[in-house]
Amino acid sequence: MRRFWLLVLLAVPVTVAADWPLFRGNPAQTGVAKDTLPDQLAVRWKIKLKDGIESTAAIVGGTVYVGSFDEYLRALDLANGKERWSYKAGPIKTPVSVRNGAVYVGNEDGIFHCVDAKTGQKRWTFDTNSEITSGTNFAGDSIIFGTGAQTLYCLSDKGAVRWKFQVEGGPVMGTPAVEGGVTFVAGCDSHLHVVDVKSGKGQAKIDLGGQVGAAVAASGKMLYIGTMTNQVHAVDLGKMAIDWTFEGAQPFYSSAALTGDRVIIGGRDRLVHCFDRAKGTELWKFATKGQVDSSPVVVGQRVIVGSKDGSLYVLGRNLGTLLQKLELGQGIKASPAVSDNCLVIGTTDGFLYCLGKKD
Repeated sequence: MRRFWLLVLLAVPVTVAADWPLFRGNPAQTGVAKDTLPDQLAVRWKIKLKDGIESTAAIVGGTVYVGSFDEYLRALDLANGKERWSYKAGPIKTPVSVRNGAVYVGNEDGIFHCVDAKTGQKRWTFDTNSEITSGTNFAGDSIIFGTGAQTLYCLSDKGAVRWKFQVEGGPVMGTPAVEGGVTFVAGCDSHLHVVDVKSGKGQAKIDLGGQVGAAVAASGKMLYIGTMTNQVHAVDLGKMAIDWTFEGAQPFYSSAALTGDRVIIGGRDRLVHCFDRAKGTELWKFATKGQVDSSPVVVGQRVIVGSKDGSLYVLGRNLGTLLQKLELGQGIKASPAVSDNCLVIGTTDGFLYCLGKKD
């Protein structure tokens, strides 16, 4: 077991510079952008879809890939918002993921889709017989995602099942994190599971004391996760135990962003919270006018996050000072995607925005 954890700690997550290929930007789900944004964000373009957007976009090679409740997966030109193709995939709530020329997304009807990124043509589908709200992550050529049927799936890039891992007690809602040959997932059984990505065998599980609807954020031997029972936990894999816990007033559905010394997460208490990573001390909090299910993204010295009040907030990373507020729609549950000096995010009333430098 000690040798197993040494391999985990030495592994480095693979990311693609400038692109945002999956939820939270990288396999470890840390929510930190590799690109930059202008000092002040302005609307470069926006489009109106027929239904709301909770899906978080992926951005790869200058193309935005995003799903909507109007049942379409779309590819749009990042430069101008022009549609390159659309693919009818059913109602989509999940984040979109892209790898090796293929787009991956699940829908609320339980169908998992693999679509050609260039043409928008179907490559294959896989029926899980259960709602999918988890995004997709990757390990080698394996595709990993959760479902409402208490199952974490691992598929080949041809759509064949490699293994299934059961998370008893309820749906696997959050996108699984992947780092160093293992995946980390938490669900409605109130436990954090550590699963070997090759075999699908559970390596360990840790009691979190509450159900989870968010993604785990991983960094070295530490994991960070919010729960539906109002806590934010730091989990030490070396000790297989919770290192510190913050007790909040409302549930956390937002996934945490991690910097070298900070954990930043939104809550249904309408606050964005920032904690010291080592101690769990709350360093600052910022009040919005709505619940914060959107997951914050760190871009340099700024934190950017949406709220159900319909606004996108730009905060100073150090003190949580409000730097900019953009009123975009009726509500925001999606999370930002950042690439090529642009930020893309959708609203619950169906607007998709690209923000960046004003022309």
